[in-house]
Amino acid sequence: MPTSDHFRPRRLLALATDSLPARAYLGLVAVGVAAMFLAPDSPIAMAPMMLTAPLSFLPIFVPVGDGVAGGGAAEVAAAVVFAGWMLLCALANAAALGALIRRPDRTPDHRPDRPPVQAPPARPRPALLAAAVDNWPARIYVAVVAAALGTFLYAVLLSPDPGFAGIWPLLAAAPLSFLAAAVSAPAEYATPWLGTLVFSAGMVLAGLVNAVLIGRLTRRIGSTPTRG
Repeated sequence: MPTSDHFRPRRLLALATDSLPARAYLGLVAVGVAAMFLAPDSPIAMAPMMLTAPLSFLPIFVPVGDGVAGGGAAEVAAAVVFAGWMLLCALANAAALGALIRRPDRTPDHRPDRPPVQAPPARPRPALLAAAVDNWPARIYVAVVAAALGTFLYAVLLSPDPGFAGIWPLLAAAPLSFLAAAVSAPAEYATPWLGTLVFSAGMVLAGLVNAVLIGRLTRRIGSTPTRG
């Protein structure tokens, strides 16, 4: 019989739906989708992408041809792909939220024919921030945010024309990065170097939050239930 470890997509779906915060998040995304259809020309139409960031911004970095905007079958296919991607992003974020608040699984062994086994000594629980660096998905994400932030700092400090270099860390560390950018705006008006410092620190914190969520989700999906 295959164990539950072989059904990791099912475990991902369970994490996304078996807790109240995760279900509340999915409900909020559904409200954002409804608002997008009700007001497609207003800023609120960006709500689904903002709520499902940072994964929802990944297609921005994927080059597409001009045919997807020409109408007909290509436009319908693009809309279907977009809807499916938003759904996957929402489920991934909800699962990450569920993984953050869910306690470790325990599968008690009630077989009477086996003698009691002394439980091994409890190991100290890993620090919360350790989830951002002790697994490859989180490490790769941290590397992406670091590269985006490095590109921004190079453009601001060394390039004669920084342009819109801040968009890269902003998208990589979304959605909290948008809040960090709003906080750094007053500092930018006061002193440019202070605005750069506050913006960079905000991007680091926003990326760290996302990395922790990715790491916790990776642990939950890849772990095996322990026996008590």
